[in-house]
Amino acid sequence: MRIVILLVALTACAPAAPIAPAETAAPDAGCSAAGAESLVGKIYSADSVEQARIASGSKNVRVIRPGMAVTMDYRVDRLNVDLDEKNMVTRVHCG
Repeated sequence: MRIVILLVALTACAPAAPIAPAETAAPDAGCSAAGAESLVGKIYSADSVEQARIASGSKNVRVIRPGMAVTMDYRVDRLNVDLDEKNMVTRVHCG
């Protein structure tokens, strides 16, 4: 009985198999911010952000306004669009 308990305890301490990072998802699931760089310096509009999303190859877009709370999760298929107080795009980045 002691051996069984010892084996169970040792098995619980064994390292888990590594989890593949999200970046190794399907190649077409990614985002390339370079395709959306032309948006920087322009006033935000839903149409221009949608065009940037398509140009970046991303599946999702998140518009980030000043002071807005955002999650820190990394999404390989998401384009982030940062705006300033005047709704001008200051940065585009994936994640």
